[in-house]
Amino acid sequence: MTLPPGARRLFSGYDERDLTPERGGSLLIARLLESGDGRDLAWLLSVTPEPALAGWLERHGGRQLSRRSRAFWEIVLGRAAGPAAPGAPELWPL
Repeated sequence: MTLPPGARRLFSGYDERDLTPERGGSLLIARLLESGDGRDLAWLLSVTPEPALAGWLERHGGRQLSRRSRAFWEIVLGRAAGPAAPGAPELWPL
């Protein structure tokens, strides 16, 4: 399944062929959880089961989401995100 046209705005510079759940799953999840709107998130949930998103949050969320987004998705998905990268608070204060 290909990325919906409206979500393409979040992936400038990427080849559309790489923006599929099979090829770019982690990138898609990170961008859409961080910056996606309601339609983007509805599409993401249609191609990625909620338990898989929760697992991604545990493995990668601490490093790939802002503190604000990480806190939100921890509540929504009911799982704690993995640890943040060292130095992340200084580089990404939100």
